[in-house]
Amino acid sequence: MVTAADPGETRTSVWLVARPAPPGRRRTEAPSGLDRDRITTATVRLLDADGLARFSMRRLAAGLGVTAMSLYWYVDTKHDLLELALDRALGESALQPAPPAPPTQATRAGQPGADRAGWPGGLRELARGYRRMLADHPWVAPLSAAYPNIGPHARAFDAALQRLMDDTGLVGAARTGAHLAVRQFLNGCGGAVRRTPEDDFCLALDVLIAGIEAKAAAA
Repeated sequence: MVTAADPGETRTSVWLVARPAPPGRRRTEAPSGLDRDRITTATVRLLDADGLARFSMRRLAAGLGVTAMSLYWYVDTKHDLLELALDRALGESALQPAPPAPPTQATRAGQPGADRAGWPGGLRELARGYRRMLADHPWVAPLSAAYPNIGPHARAFDAALQRLMDDTGLVGAARTGAHLAVRQFLNGCGGAVRRTPEDDFCLALDVLIAGIEAKAAAA
Protein backbone atom coordinates (compact mmCIF):
# COMPACT_ATOMS: atom_id res chain seq x y z
CA MET A 1 0.00 0.00 0.00
CA VAL A 2 1.25 3.46 -0.84
CA THR A 3 1.98 5.69 2.16
CA ALA A 4 2.84 9.34 2.26
CA ALA A 5 6.34 8.53 3.47
CA ASP A 6 8.12 5.46 4.75
CA PRO A 7 9.50 5.59 8.33
CA GLY A 8 12.49 7.90 8.37
CA GLU A 9 11.82 9.11 4.82
CA THR A 10 11.24 12.77 4.05
CA ARG A 11 9.40 13.46 0.81
CA THR A 12 8.71 16.69 -1.02
CA SER A 13 5.74 16.94 -3.32
CA VAL A 14 6.50 16.86 -7.03
CA TRP A 15 4.52 20.11 -7.25
CA LEU A 16 6.93 21.89 -4.89
CA VAL A 17 10.19 20.95 -6.60
CA ALA A 18 11.49 22.53 -9.79
CA ARG A 19 13.16 19.68 -11.66
CA PRO A 20 16.17 20.87 -13.68
CA ALA A 21 16.29 19.96 -17.35
CA PRO A 22 18.87 17.33 -18.41
CA PRO A 23 22.25 18.77 -19.39
CA GLY A 24 22.34 19.77 -23.06
CA ARG A 25 25.13 17.37 -23.88
CA ARG A 26 23.00 14.44 -22.68
CA ARG A 27 19.60 15.33 -24.16
CA THR A 28 20.22 13.07 -27.15
CA GLU A 29 20.48 10.15 -24.72
CA ALA A 30 16.88 10.59 -23.54
CA PRO A 31 14.41 7.94 -24.80
CA SER A 32 12.86 8.91 -28.12
CA GLY A 33 9.13 9.65 -28.10
CA LEU A 34 8.79 9.95 -24.33
CA ASP A 35 7.76 12.96 -22.29
CA ARG A 36 6.23 13.48 -18.87
CA ASP A 37 2.71 13.93 -20.27
CA ARG A 38 2.81 10.62 -22.16
CA ILE A 39 4.22 8.81 -19.12
CA THR A 40 1.51 10.27 -16.87
CA THR A 41 -1.23 9.22 -19.31
CA ALA A 42 0.18 5.68 -19.41
CA THR A 43 0.32 5.63 -15.60
CA VAL A 44 -3.37 6.50 -15.31
CA ARG A 45 -4.22 3.80 -17.86
CA LEU A 46 -2.16 1.16 -16.02
CA LEU A 47 -3.61 2.08 -12.63
CA ASP A 48 -7.12 1.82 -14.06
CA ALA A 49 -6.39 -1.58 -15.57
CA ASP A 50 -4.33 -3.27 -12.84
CA GLY A 51 -4.89 -1.27 -9.66
CA LEU A 52 -2.53 0.44 -7.26
CA ALA A 53 -1.18 -2.72 -5.63
CA ARG A 54 0.22 -4.07 -8.91
CA PHE A 55 1.64 -0.80 -10.19
CA SER A 56 5.39 -0.66 -10.71
CA MET A 57 7.83 1.35 -12.80
CA ARG A 58 8.90 -1.87 -14.52
CA ARG A 59 5.34 -2.70 -15.61
CA LEU A 60 4.82 0.89 -16.76
CA ALA A 61 8.03 0.87 -18.77
CA ALA A 62 7.11 -2.44 -20.40
CA GLY A 63 3.81 -0.96 -21.56
CA LEU A 64 5.64 1.99 -23.08
CA GLY A 65 8.27 -0.22 -24.70
CA VAL A 66 11.19 1.33 -22.81
CA THR A 67 13.43 0.37 -19.90
CA ALA A 68 12.42 1.29 -16.36
CA MET A 69 15.49 3.52 -16.05
CA SER A 70 14.26 5.55 -19.03
CA LEU A 71 11.38 6.86 -16.94
CA TYR A 72 13.74 8.53 -14.51
CA TRP A 73 14.67 11.09 -17.15
CA TYR A 74 11.23 12.58 -16.49
CA VAL A 75 10.42 11.80 -12.84
CA ASP A 76 12.69 11.31 -9.86
CA THR A 77 10.65 8.66 -8.05
CA LYS A 78 7.57 6.47 -8.40
CA HIS A 79 5.91 8.68 -5.77
CA ASP A 80 6.31 11.70 -8.05
CA LEU A 81 4.65 9.83 -10.89
CA LEU A 82 1.73 8.76 -8.71
CA GLU A 83 1.20 12.38 -7.68
CA LEU A 84 1.12 13.38 -11.34
CA ALA A 85 -1.38 10.62 -12.11
CA LEU A 86 -3.58 11.65 -9.19
CA ASP A 87 -3.86 15.20 -10.44
CA ARG A 88 -4.40 14.02 -14.02
CA ALA A 89 -7.40 11.94 -12.91
CA LEU A 90 -8.88 14.94 -11.09
CA GLY A 91 -8.48 17.04 -14.21
CA GLU A 92 -10.10 14.47 -16.48
CA SER A 93 -13.29 13.87 -14.54
CA ALA A 94 -13.91 15.87 -11.39
CA LEU A 95 -14.96 19.18 -12.96
CA GLN A 96 -16.87 17.80 -15.95
CA PRO A 97 -20.65 18.41 -16.00
CA ALA A 98 -22.62 15.49 -14.63
CA PRO A 99 -25.58 13.89 -16.45
CA PRO A 100 -29.06 14.52 -14.99
CA ALA A 101 -29.41 13.10 -11.50
CA PRO A 102 -31.97 10.39 -10.73
CA PRO A 103 -34.94 11.72 -8.73
CA THR A 104 -34.66 11.37 -4.97
CA GLN A 105 -37.23 11.72 -2.24
CA ALA A 106 -36.14 15.32 -1.66
CA THR A 107 -36.33 16.35 -5.31
CA ARG A 108 -39.67 14.62 -5.81
CA ALA A 109 -41.16 16.30 -2.74
CA GLY A 110 -39.83 19.74 -3.56
CA GLN A 111 -38.00 19.92 -0.23
CA PRO A 112 -35.02 22.26 0.41
CA GLY A 113 -32.21 21.18 -1.84
CA ALA A 114 -34.54 20.34 -4.73
CA ASP A 115 -33.75 23.59 -6.56
CA ARG A 116 -31.00 22.87 -9.10
CA ALA A 117 -30.22 26.57 -9.71
CA GLY A 118 -27.52 28.61 -8.00
CA TRP A 119 -24.99 27.14 -5.62
CA PRO A 120 -27.09 24.04 -4.74
CA GLY A 121 -27.15 22.97 -8.38
CA GLY A 122 -23.46 23.77 -8.75
CA LEU A 123 -22.59 21.76 -5.67
CA ARG A 124 -24.63 18.81 -6.95
CA GLU A 125 -22.73 18.86 -10.25
CA LEU A 126 -19.38 19.17 -8.52
CA ALA A 127 -20.11 16.39 -6.03
CA ARG A 128 -21.53 14.01 -8.60
CA GLY A 129 -18.60 14.64 -10.93
CA TYR A 130 -16.21 13.87 -8.08
CA ARG A 131 -18.10 10.67 -7.24
CA ARG A 132 -17.99 9.60 -10.89
CA MET A 133 -14.25 10.25 -10.98
CA LEU A 134 -13.73 8.06 -7.89
CA ALA A 135 -15.77 5.28 -9.51
CA ASP A 136 -13.75 5.52 -12.73
CA HIS A 137 -10.41 5.62 -10.89
CA PRO A 138 -10.63 3.56 -7.65
CA TRP A 139 -6.95 4.21 -6.89
CA VAL A 140 -7.56 7.96 -6.48
CA ALA A 141 -9.04 7.67 -2.98
CA PRO A 142 -6.01 5.97 -1.35
CA LEU A 143 -3.59 8.26 -3.18
CA SER A 144 -5.54 11.34 -2.03
CA ALA A 145 -5.05 10.17 1.54
CA ALA A 146 -1.35 9.45 1.00
CA TYR A 147 -0.17 12.55 -0.85
CA PRO A 148 -0.57 16.33 -0.51
CA ASN A 149 -3.27 17.03 -3.06
CA ILE A 150 -1.91 20.32 -4.36
CA GLY A 151 -1.58 19.84 -8.12
CA PRO A 152 -3.16 22.35 -10.54
CA HIS A 153 -6.34 20.33 -11.08
CA ALA A 154 -6.76 19.74 -7.34
CA ARG A 155 -6.39 23.48 -6.75
CA ALA A 156 -8.96 24.19 -9.49
CA PHE A 157 -11.40 21.80 -7.82
CA ASP A 158 -10.90 23.45 -4.44
CA ALA A 159 -11.30 26.91 -5.98
CA ALA A 160 -14.61 25.82 -7.55
CA LEU A 161 -15.81 24.52 -4.19
CA GLN A 162 -14.72 27.72 -2.45
CA ARG A 163 -16.73 29.80 -4.93
CA LEU A 164 -19.81 27.70 -4.22
CA MET A 165 -19.32 28.16 -0.49
CA ASP A 166 -19.03 31.92 -1.03
CA ASP A 167 -22.38 31.85 -2.84
CA THR A 168 -24.14 30.29 0.18
CA GLY A 169 -23.85 33.62 1.99
CA LEU A 170 -22.41 31.95 5.07
CA VAL A 171 -19.50 33.65 6.82
CA GLY A 172 -17.09 32.92 9.62
CA ALA A 173 -17.44 29.69 11.55
CA ALA A 174 -20.65 28.73 9.73
CA ARG A 175 -18.95 28.91 6.34
CA THR A 176 -15.93 27.00 7.65
CA GLY A 177 -18.21 24.31 9.04
CA ALA A 178 -20.17 24.00 5.79
CA HIS A 179 -16.97 23.72 3.76
CA LEU A 180 -15.61 21.07 6.14
CA ALA A 181 -18.86 19.11 5.97
CA VAL A 182 -18.77 19.05 2.16
CA ARG A 183 -15.10 18.03 2.06
CA GLN A 184 -15.68 15.22 4.56
CA PHE A 185 -18.73 14.07 2.61
CA LEU A 186 -16.75 13.89 -0.63
CA ASN A 187 -13.70 12.26 0.95
CA GLY A 188 -15.93 9.69 2.62
CA CYS A 189 -17.18 8.58 -0.79
CA GLY A 190 -13.84 6.99 -1.67
CA GLY A 191 -14.20 3.56 -0.14
CA ALA A 192 -17.93 3.14 -0.69
CA VAL A 193 -18.48 4.73 -4.09
CA ARG A 194 -18.88 1.42 -5.92
CA ARG A 195 -21.17 -0.02 -3.24
CA THR A 196 -23.54 2.92 -2.84
CA PRO A 197 -26.24 3.39 -5.51
CA GLU A 198 -26.18 6.82 -7.09
CA ASP A 199 -29.72 7.64 -5.98
CA ASP A 200 -28.69 6.98 -2.35
CA PHE A 201 -25.67 9.23 -2.84
CA CYS A 202 -27.88 11.98 -4.30
CA LEU A 203 -30.32 11.69 -1.40
CA ALA A 204 -27.48 12.06 1.11
CA LEU A 205 -26.22 15.04 -0.86
CA ASP A 206 -29.70 16.60 -0.77
CA VAL A 207 -29.72 16.26 3.02
CA LEU A 208 -26.32 17.95 3.25
CA ILE A 209 -27.39 20.80 0.98
CA ALA A 210 -30.64 21.25 2.91
CA GLY A 211 -28.64 21.62 6.12
CA ILE A 212 -26.43 24.29 4.57
CA GLU A 213 -29.51 26.11 3.21
CA ALA A 214 -31.13 26.02 6.65
CA LYS A 215 -27.97 27.38 8.24
CA ALA A 216 -27.78 30.16 5.65
CA ALA A 217 -31.46 31.05 6.18
CA ALA A 218 -30.96 31.25 9.94
CA ALA A 219 -27.95 33.48 9.48
